[in-house]
Amino acid sequence: MNLDFTQIVPYIPFMLKGIWVTLKFVSVSIVFGFFLGTLLALLKISRVKLFNWFADAYTSVFRGTPLILQLMIIYFAIPQLTGYNIPPFLAAVLAFGLNSSAYISEIIRAGIQAVEKGQTEAAQALGVPYRPMMKDLILPQALKNILPALMNEFITLTKESAIVSTISYLDLMRRAQVVGSDIYRNFEPLLFVGLIYYLLVMGLTMLGKLVERRLRYSD
Repeated sequence: MNLDFTQIVPYIPFMLKGIWVTLKFVSVSIVFGFFLGTLLALLKISRVKLFNWFADAYTSVFRGTPLILQLMIIYFAIPQLTGYNIPPFLAAVLAFGLNSSAYISEIIRAGIQAVEKGQTEAAQALGVPYRPMMKDLILPQALKNILPALMNEFITLTKESAIVSTISYLDLMRRAQVVGSDIYRNFEPLLFVGLIYYLLVMGLTMLGKLVERRLRYSD
């Protein structure tokens, strides 16, 4: 086996900068996807049929097509139509946020519907308006129930973030490719960033368990 990790040593600071670059766009995408997913979940449980149809159609499109295709359309095809070049960061956030919101909306919808109907009926009987009822009573309980599923979605998003290298966004994966082409060796830089991805995912997993434990104690 012809492995020589000493050749990637000068490039380690360059590859480590990819951690911040990756976490930055993943974090923004998660926040964007969470708020849009919450809005879609509320549309899905609305009594207005048009809202139900729109939210279901949105979820169907973004769950039924590959994420890399959505990224390519946003980065390459939309500029062809509009004449406006979208920066790689913005394209990545839009693609990942829009895609993630489709999955998060299903998770939150299931969480809301798992809350006992008696609480909704009691709030309505007391004359609590819809918005404060959802914000202060139903959604906090739903979030506790769906936290493990949300963390799984966030972890999946972090792992799938590697596909932004296809639009030359300098994330961890792209930096490993740059180093590989520079030293004409691919295994060592790819293995190095693979270890970083693994540590990131393990960190998110531990963070999720910590938050779950805190919420359990608060009950």
